[in-house]
Amino acid sequence: MTRWMCLALSLGLLSACGRGVPDGARVVVAGDSIMAWNRGSGGSVADVLQQELREPVGDVSLSLARITSGRGAFNIPNQLESVRAQWVVLDGGANDLSGQCECSDCGPVLDRLISEDGKRGAIPSLVADLRARGARVIWADYYTAPRYAGTACEAPYQVLEDRLSRMAGADAGVTLVDLDEAFSPEDPSLFASDRIHPSPKGSALIAAQIAPILR
Repeated sequence: MTRWMCLALSLGLLSACGRGVPDGARVVVAGDSIMAWNRGSGGSVADVLQQELREPVGDVSLSLARITSGRGAFNIPNQLESVRAQWVVLDGGANDLSGQCECSDCGPVLDRLISEDGKRGAIPSLVADLRARGARVIWADYYTAPRYAGTACEAPYQVLEDRLSRMAGADAGVTLVDLDEAFSPEDPSLFASDRIHPSPKGSALIAAQIAPILR
């Protein structure tokens, strides 16, 4: 087994130790490692939301999860396959971009995720499915991580944000939360030692941006 596979397995097992979805949960969190990070210490986005809202919050997020590929719970649509909730909070797309285009020539990957007009692709299909189940959707758009600030990796994420904005603008039941409005890549206290994932303070800040909408 390669070192990368060992790391992936470790991250997956750590993130799999979540609460799942309690019966009657009004809010469920899904997505990738930005949502799942700090779960082992009780400080993930879902953990903080549960504390802030004082009610059970489901959590099916998993590190390394993707929108357009990945098996089982490593596929974000699969995470939500049987979920029925009033609110679904999620993110996604970073692992698709990093795994399939490495921050350059990302047009085809972006198009598979979401079309330029925000109406087609894997993300709009997932959101439409959730809306058809009666859920309101909060999509957390990525912050700029210190490791990638000022590099070519920023450009695809700006395109993704623009397309997500068009999707959300077409449906009052979809809210786009731009994490860059609160996160600064110049504040190291918001980030884990890898300079990508949120620190416990960072996860709490994400939850603080989302909680007022859920109330």
